[in-house]
Amino acid sequence: MAYSELIKNFDRIRDYMRQFYVYGFKSRNEYDKKSARSYDNERRRIESWLGDFMSFRQTADGKNVFLSVDSRSIPRNPLYNAFKAKSFTTGDVTFHFYVLDLLQDGRANNAQEIVNLFSKKYLCRFDTDWEPDISTVRKKLKEYVSLGLLKSEKRGRELVFSRNDSSIELSAWSDTLAFFAEADPLGVVGSFLLDKLETVPDYFQFKHHYILHTLDSQLLLQLLTAIGEHRRIKLTNASVRSAAGKVVHTVYPLKIFVSTQGGRQYLLCYHFRFRKLMFFRMDYIHAVELLDLEPDHERYAGYFEKFQSHLWGTSGGTGFNVDHLEMTVYYGPNEDFIPKRLEREKRNGTVEILDDHTCRYTTDVYDASELIPWLRTFIGRIVKLECSDNTVVERFWSDLEKMSALYGGDA
Repeated sequence: MAYSELIKNFDRIRDYMRQFYVYGFKSRNEYDKKSARSYDNERRRIESWLGDFMSFRQTADGKNVFLSVDSRSIPRNPLYNAFKAKSFTTGDVTFHFYVLDLLQDGRANNAQEIVNLFSKKYLCRFDTDWEPDISTVRKKLKEYVSLGLLKSEKRGRELVFSRNDSSIELSAWSDTLAFFAEADPLGVVGSFLLDKLETVPDYFQFKHHYILHTLDSQLLLQLLTAIGEHRRIKLTNASVRSAAGKVVHTVYPLKIFVSTQGGRQYLLCYHFRFRKLMFFRMDYIHAVELLDLEPDHERYAGYFEKFQSHLWGTSGGTGFNVDHLEMTVYYGPNEDFIPKRLEREKRNGTVEILDDHTCRYTTDVYDASELIPWLRTFIGRIVKLECSDNTVVERFWSDLEKMSALYGGDA
């Protein structure tokens, strides 16, 4: 098959883009999941979309290709370009321009009238015997209604179609769209709308800008749809234990979690086979298929409410047993921002003011080791740290000793 910059299936390019952006240390010979020719084609596609962000490193094993993007300094996510390279057939693009031009006068027509007008207004000008099939046109019209490009209504016993033109002046919303496109989990929608503007604001910058989430947008939309409609899903997940490298699970999705530290996205769901709540990493999910409505969704929502009362991150610990943790913190004069910060970030914990300069943070969680990165941000203020899981406290002080030895701190 001849090479094309356009793609039919986004999954073909998703893994390569993630590998280039996250790792970037593999040579051509190390991409063994596909043929060398497939690697060359996918690399060329990515270069055509993201050439300004592609870099190369020559090593003894060959040339390593990687994406180099400082997400804090770019006003627009370049990975959105991959969603704008979908392939199309000749019939698709012909129908698109014909039907939008045909209905631009505001009149509504049924499917047969549209087919007749295609021949009368357009096809008669070309030397061709091709005529659109009525069933194909009906299918495409229905698709365009679902996409919001057309609207349909009953005219007697017939269904007629007209353009669903918007009166919204997008330029008046340019700032909103520029922010939405980068801050919203499904910001790719905003990116498409921004493409319609002559000038796009470039003054927004984001501290925690996890642009790699873009690659999971299509899956995220399906998952949010399933959650909103209370549907079961069939989830295909990566697995090193399977000879095929994939395992299919039937689950009921409950919520999407996003790590504020690393930016990873997780799906929390009820697993019907294992009969328990489980987390799946979004970047390990290959495909999602929506199934039937879940009649018992309130019961699983109840499981989630009970489960999250002791959840700090995305770990249920060992058998959902609870760890008790207490941290006493000192703060000086004019440092009331410390207890305020604890109140703001406490999640399922509590904050108790002990005196004018001391407060205690207490929590019961499934896996107290998840708190360690957060606890480290209070180094220099911690008066006392206790946990029912002694390994958590031991690890905290051990890490501190190693850091002190590494950077030559005083004993």
